[in-house]
This record gives sequence, structure tokens and C-alpha cells, in this order.
Amino acid sequence: MRKPVFNPYLPSWEYVPDGEPHVFGNRLYVFGSHDRFNGTQFCMNDYVCWSCPVDDLSDWQCSGTIYRKDQDPHADGNSIMQAPDVAQGRDGRYYLYYALGLKPFVSVAVCDTPDGQYRYLGVVSYADGTPLGLKDRDIFAFDPGLLVDDDGRCYLYVGFGPEEKGFFAAACKKYRMDGAYALELCDDMLTVKADPVRIIPKAGAAEGSGFEGHEFFEASSMRKIGGKYYFIYSSVLSHELCYAVSDFPDRGFTFGGTLVSIGDIGYQGNREPLNYMGNTHGSLVQVKGQWYVFYHRQTNRHNFSRQGCAEPVAILPDGRISQAEITSQGLNNGPLPGRGRYPAYMACNLWSRHGALTYGTASTPEAEDHPYLTQSGEDRECDGDQYIANLRDGATVGFKYFDLSRPTGITLCIGGACEGVIEIRSNPKSGALCSIPVL
Repeated sequence: MRKPVFNPYLPSWEYVPDGEPHVFGNRLYVFGSHDRFNGTQFCMNDYVCWSCPVDDLSDWQCSGTIYRKDQDPHADGNSIMQAPDVAQGRDGRYYLYYALGLKPFVSVAVCDTPDGQYRYLGVVSYADGTPLGLKDRDIFAFDPGLLVDDDGRCYLYVGFGPEEKGFFAAACKKYRMDGAYALELCDDMLTVKADPVRIIPKAGAAEGSGFEGHEFFEASSMRKIGGKYYFIYSSVLSHELCYAVSDFPDRGFTFGGTLVSIGDIGYQGNREPLNYMGNTHGSLVQVKGQWYVFYHRQTNRHNFSRQGCAEPVAILPDGRISQAEITSQGLNNGPLPGRGRYPAYMACNLWSRHGALTYGTASTPEAEDHPYLTQSGEDRECDGDQYIANLRDGATVGFKYFDLSRPTGITLCIGGACEGVIEIRSNPKSGALCSIPVL
């Protein structure tokens, strides 16, 4: 690394959740949704692409907008483009798959380069021309993920697993919203070659499957590792990414475990959230022999302004993957240098004296006493760095990890009118290493 890199790995004004990381050539690309600072719904902005050299994971650069929602003929003024994925076809071109709001089909755009200007191609359809998702009692083709296998065959993964109540009570009667599905595509990357097959069940349909407690909810993604197929998904718990493993791309999956929880639930037996939680979505990528899990976190006390983070993961000799710990250091591959100036928004642990909340689609009254990440300025580049607002008595802010073998002092920069004492601890349960008065 030419400079330290930390979470979130993109600039603090950028909100790219649902990250699908891929290495094409000598660069690591992340394709994701595009949230808005203080947005009022998910995925309000057009798609952008960020990438960095595989030799320097700190050097992230933006290629700008690669695809606009008004390029899709099915879009209207209220449409949003949700979690996408990109795959390179047998023809060498790059195919962008995405769901347009709550429409039940998958749209596709194509480009000659990973981060160039994509153009609309069509929708994934059956051989008779009927779009996937529009047949009677068809699957709800949500959150597409792609795998182009070693033999060139292309598989599409989609699905949804909501509770059957409210809006989804009627939707579940019209569509199959009962888990994750796999289907093979023809060489044109648009035509369904074989009917969809369910590979992971949702909650309420998983008894005896081994997925109990971690059933499928959304966020389909597939990777092939060591000859086996790893299906990554967001579970019914929402705050975690899980994985399932099979010898085949379209059947035989068994539950593997949790890859990451944005509250560190389950990490080393932890049962209490160590950070504010909400949904998360992401996948795995290998860069120069090291595997990483990409995921996202919440800001602004709701689920509509999410940011990408990443952690190294270890794949054990038997194929199991150890759950990653959420940290500040992320892609740095080791503790951050214990010198220099660091921003507060890289905190990986944040909670109030009441603990950590799970965010929903709007800030709630119970969140009023809780600290949160926000930013100055508007939703555009360089309007201001993020900061932690609403710090109150008993709040905890955690940063992991720093190499503190040499530093002899620490200075904090605090804005706003406040007074009190800040205690520095090595962990939440240890005694104070020092106290800093705030006047």
C-alpha cells in the first residue's frame, strides 16, 4: 500500500452499498447500488464504478456514471436501480444485470469495458420471449448475481424471501418469493436455457434443511473456489452475510456459516451488537492470494445511506470460511500506523449507553439519544467529510486496529459545544488508559 486504507474504503461522501467485487485484468472493480446522502429510499442515484489496482488497494478511482436509470425503457421518474452484478461473457464484453425497483424481471446492459458507458440490451427472458418473472406464479427475480463458469456456461441467481404480510402478502400469492433460485442462460446472456431451480429456502420453508436460523432473504452472489461453488447471501437476520457450498452450480447446497455480521454478532461467540445494524449485501473476491469479503454499513440513522466496507477472510484447508471481524483497518491487511491524523467516520464500533439499535427505513424516536454517522454539505463530491454526531454520556466509539507500539500521545479534535471527559480504553471492558477533559 502506498498509503493506509481503512473502512469505508471509498471517500466519505460516497454511498455505494451492495458491492459486488470483481478482478478484471489488473484492477479490482466494485459494482454496487448507489445511495444518496440522507436519501428517502434505497438506490436513488445512477450506477457508478470505482476501481483500484490490485497492487494498491488504497488507490480507489471513480470512472463516473456508467449507466443511468433513464436508459432503461421500463423506468419512470420514481424508478430505482437496485443491487447489480457484472459478468464477462464468452464474447469478451461485460454484462450488467440489475433489478428495476420492484419490477419482477432482470434488466441487462452491455459494455466493451468493465467501467465504460453501458447501453441497454434487454430483459432476461424465456425461449418464447416471456420475460423471466412474468409467467403465472413465476419467481420474483430480485438481486441478480452471475457466475460464468470455467467451461463458459453462465448461471443467473435471483430470489427473495420476505415474510408473507403487508405488501408482501399479496405479492407472495402472485410470485414465488420462497428463496434463492439458479438458472442457466444461453450464450446470448439473455435467454433462459432451463427453468429456475430453488437452491436455498426462505424462513418458514427450511425445516430439516440445515439453514434454520440463517435462511435466505436476499442478495444472491456466487463464487467458485477450489472447484466448489460458494453461494453468498443475506440471511433472514439481515445484518449478516452467509454462505452455502455445493459441488454443483445449481443444486446440492449445504449451509456453510456466517461470513460477516455488521454488528459482529456471532464473531468469537459474541451475542450483543457492537455496532448499529441494518441490512447488508456483498460478496467475496481474491486479490493476489488474499480473500476479502465486501459488505456495507448504515449511516444517518436509517437504511438509505449505506457505505461499502471490506475485511480479509481466511478460507481453511477444509473449505470452511472463518467469520470476519468488522474493523477500521479493512483492506489495509494489518494494523494501521499509530501516527498521523485519522477521521472519526472510520469507527467500526458505535453505540450509546443504551446499546446499539437496528436501523430501519427512517430515523425513529428511540434513536434520538444515539450517536450516528453523518456529513456536512450535500450529496455531491467533496462537500465535507463525515463525522460522528450526537455523542452523549455513556456512548462508545471503537476503532480497530492501530499499531501503538511507538506513539507517546494522542490528540482528539472535537467540534460543537460540549464538555465532559473522554476515556481512552483498549477495549470496552478494560479500565481507562487515560482521560481527556473536554471543556
